[in-house]
Amino acid sequence: MYDRILVPTDGSAGVERAVDHAVSLAAEHDAAVHAMHVVNTANFAAMPLEASVEGVEDLLRDDAEAAVQAVVDRAQAAGVSAEPVVADGTPSDEIVRYAEEEGCDLIVMGTHGRGGIDRLLLGSVAEKVVRAAEVPVMTMQVSDSA
Repeated sequence: MYDRILVPTDGSAGVERAVDHAVSLAAEHDAAVHAMHVVNTANFAAMPLEASVEGVEDLLRDDAEAAVQAVVDRAQAAGVSAEPVVADGTPSDEIVRYAEEEGCDLIVMGTHGRGGIDRLLLGSVAEKVVRAAEVPVMTMQVSDSA
């Protein structure tokens, strides 16, 4: 049923629940996991001009690579093929674009489940992906403190 499962990660401990579920599904279906982190380049627009964008970008890229490598390590420990992906852009747009271009069969991602004013102010990457993706999206509640 599944050949390629996309697992977006922000590197937080809370997203481990979604990662574990995606890896389990991949193992059951002999599928590959695509571990993805999107460096949100829109955040650079809010930085003061004198800030060292290059230094910040290097730190963000290092964090992104560590986040996807953690997913790859979990997948490989379970005997699942895994591919790390680091992209630049708006997270929801890049997740949807990658899933469609790479022929992913499923997106498994965590959601913080914020509501009310928090959701209005912060937005929801998971909600945007659910609305825009042409492939099925499985969301799992994650804890900010996990």
